Amino acid sequence: MDRNGMDQGGGAWRTEEVLATCRRVSSAQLTVWVERHWLRPRHEGTGFVFSAADMARLEMICDLREDLALDDEAMPVVLSLLDTVYGLRRRLRVLAEAIGDLPPEARYLLQDELRKREEKEG
Repeated sequence: MDRNGMDQGGGAWRTEEVLATCRRVSSAQLTVWVERHWLRPRHEGTGFVFSAADMARLEMICDLREDLALDDEAMPVVLSLLDTVYGLRRRLRVLAEAIGDLPPEARYLLQDELRKREEKEG
């Protein structure tokens, strides 16, 4: 970490840096969002350290509140759905990589099986 507490590799921001970077959120709002587990920064000493993922999520929460006028009741539902979608995307990426590592014969068999199942459903 540099002298400002920022991790130059993966990115880490202390609360003051978050508030200076994202002016759309107040200190009180940020505290509430952490308490509600909408953001999950690392607790360090007397404060929090936010990762790059936390910062992206913070921006997304601000966008959802401002652009879609999402209220505090709807936010946990939307965040949970988005977390599920992002989790599924990660799993699909891992699955695609694993399939890519299979021998060609196995990939062809899998493609054939998937095609049969899709035809059955469709």
